Amino acid sequence: MLLREFFTDPQLDEKQVWARKGTKLVRKYRCTGGLRHGRVVSEPTQCFAPINIKQRALMKRTRARLGGKMARKAKKTKRTNPASIRLNKGKLNR
Repeated sequence: MLLREFFTDPQLDEKQVWARKGTKLVRKYRCTGGLRHGRVVSEPTQCFAPINIKQRALMKRTRARLGGKMARKAKKTKRTNPASIRLNKGKLNR
């Protein structure tokens, strides 16, 4: 018996992955079903939560307006943030 079996739900279909939260690495879940299929979320129940249409429309407008700026900022963060470097160069999710 493995130690992780005490702390995880055996019926859980979502896979655990490492993800960045600020400057730390934490365990999150990759959705294997639902509307958020393939997305990394902090709780497995978020995979099947209803979509907030108002938030989705607002984010779509924001990305249309600031998409390039957001992409450049994210690229810089992934290059310089110590947690990102550990996550990508350490090959934690492979």
